[in-house]
Amino acid sequence: MTPEALADLVRTAVAQLLADRGLDTAALPEQVTVERPRNPEHGDYATNIALQLAKKVGVAPRDLAGWLVEALQSQKAIAKADVAGPGFINLTIATEAQGAIVEDALKDGYGTGGELQGKKINLEFVSANPTGPIHLGGARWAAVGDALGRILQARGGEVTREYYFNDAGAQIDRFVRSLIAAAKGEPAPEDGYAGTYVSDIAAEVLRREPGALSDPETVRKVGVGLMFDEIKRSLHDFGTDFDVFFHEDSLHQSGRVEEAITKLKANGSLYEKDGAWWLRSTDFGDDKDRVVIKSDGNPAYIAGDIAYLVDKRGRGFDLCIYMLGADHHGYIARLKAAAAALGDDPDSVEVLIGQMVNLVSNGQPVRMSKRAGTVITMEDLVDAVGVDAARYAMIRSSVDSSVDIDLDLLRKQNNENPVYYVQYAHARTSSILRNGADLGVTPGEDYSLLTHELEGKLIRTIGEFPRVVASAAELREPHRVARYLEDLAGAYHRFQTHDECRVLPRGDEETTPLHQVRLQLVSATRRVFAAGLGLLGVTAPERM
Repeated sequence: MTPEALADLVRTAVAQLLADRGLDTAALPEQVTVERPRNPEHGDYATNIALQLAKKVGVAPRDLAGWLVEALQSQKAIAKADVAGPGFINLTIATEAQGAIVEDALKDGYGTGGELQGKKINLEFVSANPTGPIHLGGARWAAVGDALGRILQARGGEVTREYYFNDAGAQIDRFVRSLIAAAKGEPAPEDGYAGTYVSDIAAEVLRREPGALSDPETVRKVGVGLMFDEIKRSLHDFGTDFDVFFHEDSLHQSGRVEEAITKLKANGSLYEKDGAWWLRSTDFGDDKDRVVIKSDGNPAYIAGDIAYLVDKRGRGFDLCIYMLGADHHGYIARLKAAAAALGDDPDSVEVLIGQMVNLVSNGQPVRMSKRAGTVITMEDLVDAVGVDAARYAMIRSSVDSSVDIDLDLLRKQNNENPVYYVQYAHARTSSILRNGADLGVTPGEDYSLLTHELEGKLIRTIGEFPRVVASAAELREPHRVARYLEDLAGAYHRFQTHDECRVLPRGDEETTPLHQVRLQLVSATRRVFAAGLGLLGVTAPERM
């Protein structure tokens, strides 16, 4: 029995209890919470529904809990129910009912759901300036954003992954000047970009267009294009691909920025002061009004953001998620304010802010890139530890906090390395299934035989997977899936290494139904590992 099924069973029992006793059934919440207790001796699950309802229906919490325990103990799926503390209810699931979890996990689509069905989601992430290789912050968003897209899709969302190329503005001008200087063999401008990648691109520009130095616009077009291509390639090699590459410059060239500004002027959301045009963003929750048109008549950066939001919503997206770096915290309020000023729903905009990433080796920070010169790049990280370890390390921590990536740890081929720990667990399940096939052992379905504590722990952990994925989607937190997989690996390793939980017969030992049903449990575990790693964009090796 999955936690969701148990929650439904408890809710049905509570509804019947309230009706039978003439109590207010309207007080019953739409969803009942069941959770794993911290102490497994208290049972498989616990619920606080009696504490939630007691005051609303005018009954003491322990009395209500006691009535509910009596009702639940008559259910075949419940082996034991008892009252704890001020009114908590601890529940132990019947062995036969736990078999339903194994059966569910063996079905295609385990962990998927439909709560986002019909919702069109624009997920914009990375969007690094096209002036150099992707740095560690961009690498974090490449891994987390791709994983989030997979998770949202698993719960029914129609996700478009989008990369916003900032190819308009001063940073591109500095990049072009840097290319020209490198092509001439001169030092980079004081405000320019250094590193061997600049020289490499400059040399390629001259190879393709020998006369480019006489035409800076050619340097811009070819050089920025080459940088775009390299960014796309490195992202693809990292396992992250996009559906749309959107160019900021297209907003200005097409007149869509002017159209958005005209609309805001018409509805009174812009006002003129000191020769500039300002958005009344404080009217919509921002901490200050924002300049949209500068006093020199040029659009400020937010003008492009406003036009971009109009464009996204015009393409039919119900939700626009922006994944931005730590220095963009102010964008949360300003983008929501822009939506409101346009007469749109501010809740159609979500902004996720990611914190810094630091590399550590031999206990010391790693600061210098071999190629970029000034910052560590995504390719530096991949060269050091590989794609799987790099992605997993970026995903397994909440983006709300900065993270130190220990290169020495990620190079280890042992259980100290979290990605190795999870992948090795999957490989072990694959190995057992191969060995079982060689021995002629077929999976069985007599789940009543799975009575060992470690078997129950593994089954209940498998049962948590759909809820973890749903929570990761709702909270936009892919790290929950990674941490879950580590819990599952722990539960599996403890089960697999315990003498009393041997899966396959040894020597001349006869195959028993217990061997067969344990093999079925291993098969279910393997499928969950593969599904979870797939959501993270990390491979599930069958041999290690």
